[in-house]
Amino acid sequence: MSIGEVQTPYKERPEGSVSKLSTWRDGFRILWTMLKLFSTERPIAFYGMLSLLAALLGFLLGLPLLLTYLDTGLVPRIPTAILVTALAVVSMLAMVAGLVLDAVARGRRELKALAYLRWASPASDFRDAGD
Repeated sequence: MSIGEVQTPYKERPEGSVSKLSTWRDGFRILWTMLKLFSTERPIAFYGMLSLLAALLGFLLGLPLLLTYLDTGLVPRIPTAILVTALAVVSMLAMVAGLVLDAVARGRRELKALAYLRWASPASDFRDAGD
């Protein structure tokens, strides 16, 4: 993408003025925005982590069930078995969603780059104005 440098004036805060920022509220807003940007711009990494987390949780919950089943032939905790199955399904869905959204994001980035290439560099505008 073409870039240009523009000089801007800088002024200090007037004497006696108070900041309108709130540490916790604004911090959570920034964190939420970072998560949204991460999930939008890097969907494989974001949804891959969610997939890995669900798969790991399902494995940790399912391992005692599997060991009990191999030892006794019975599954004593049916709700846990259903939870483990649901976590496995969620894990696979998160991975597929990440793959699909990555293809969409890649296409969007390519279209955006092509759209930006149609514009002239801001530096060329300043050079033309100085002539």
